[in-house]
Amino acid sequence: MLKDLFQSPDYFAIDDLLTEEHLLARDAVRQWVKKEVSPVIEDYCQRAAFPTQIIDSLGQLGCFGPTIPVEYGGGGMDHIAYGLMMQELERGDSGIRSTASVQGSLVMYPIFTFGSEAQKKKYLPKLATGEWMGCFGLTEPDHGSNPAGMITHYREEGDHVILNGAKMWISNAPFADIAVVWAKDESDTIRGLIVERGMEGFTTPETKGKWSLRASATGELVFDNVKVPKENILPNVKGLKGPLSCLSSARYGIAWGVIGAAMDCYDTALRYAKERVQFGRPIAGFQLTQQKLAEMITEITKAQLMNWRLGVLKNEGKATPAQISMAKRNSCRIATNIAREARSILGGMGITGEFPVMRHMMNLESVITYEGTHEIHLLITGMDVTGLDAFK
Repeated sequence: MLKDLFQSPDYFAIDDLLTEEHLLARDAVRQWVKKEVSPVIEDYCQRAAFPTQIIDSLGQLGCFGPTIPVEYGGGGMDHIAYGLMMQELERGDSGIRSTASVQGSLVMYPIFTFGSEAQKKKYLPKLATGEWMGCFGLTEPDHGSNPAGMITHYREEGDHVILNGAKMWISNAPFADIAVVWAKDESDTIRGLIVERGMEGFTTPETKGKWSLRASATGELVFDNVKVPKENILPNVKGLKGPLSCLSSARYGIAWGVIGAAMDCYDTALRYAKERVQFGRPIAGFQLTQQKLAEMITEITKAQLMNWRLGVLKNEGKATPAQISMAKRNSCRIATNIAREARSILGGMGITGEFPVMRHMMNLESVITYEGTHEIHLLITGMDVTGLDAFK
């Protein structure tokens, strides 16, 4: 493992737009990543294992539910602080950020937003510390981009419901203590339920053989006549609004997160290009290399500014799902392209574990797909600007 020499690019002095709280939150996570993630992540990625020992310190850092009010164990921070924290986690590895995103945006957020007071008090404090880990069950084997077609369902039986179905591609599933699951009731209305590990008939087989997000634990959720108490149903939401609002929260974090991966690839490529000598001088002195680096920093800077503005709008309660969708798509696209260009600058060294670029590149192939594919997000923007629904 090469020493983590990462220096964050800030070409337009965006730090001047940030508050002291923002900078403290970001720098705390940045230093933690250098100390706890960078030295071990390559080994875990090669072994396709998740470093579970980091969960406690992720909780102590406040990376689980940073925007959840303090009274429920959260950080009580604003959305820009949350974004910056996700950026630094993904600079370390997309799988680490995914674990935090799922916990905060897809598990704690729906319980806080749609749950009863009893549910909030029971689950949120333990999720905030990492004592309990959660996962989010929406995607099914045959229903990804079209969640309305889900077939997971439940029927009422006394003071319980009986849940049947399956979910796929679920981050955190193999070790999650609870799952926020979206299923149809007997009237075909989509509802949210909190399913706890240990409920009979609930299993979480792990997904093996991934070439991407290898340091992230991914699995299925299988429900075979699982008895779930009615008190575990989220009372304050019905329909697709519930899961889609969770996805907006998660997509916002991704928009910031993948820029961390892009910055790491750019910083690695820049440093390598200055040191790698060919034809008697550093390759950073050649025009084609400079073009690649110049375009990288330009796209990173544009994305940083978009994310900051989106964070301001989110803090003011003005950010729309379509704006979040645009930021997620833009950030994922430019990060994926930057990873590929950085790999080309590193040449053969770019495919080795001595450098983080190939790992980021593989991870980003998942991130550009999950929480809405690139194509779906294009159509969300298209529908927003034309008023015409291309999904039907």
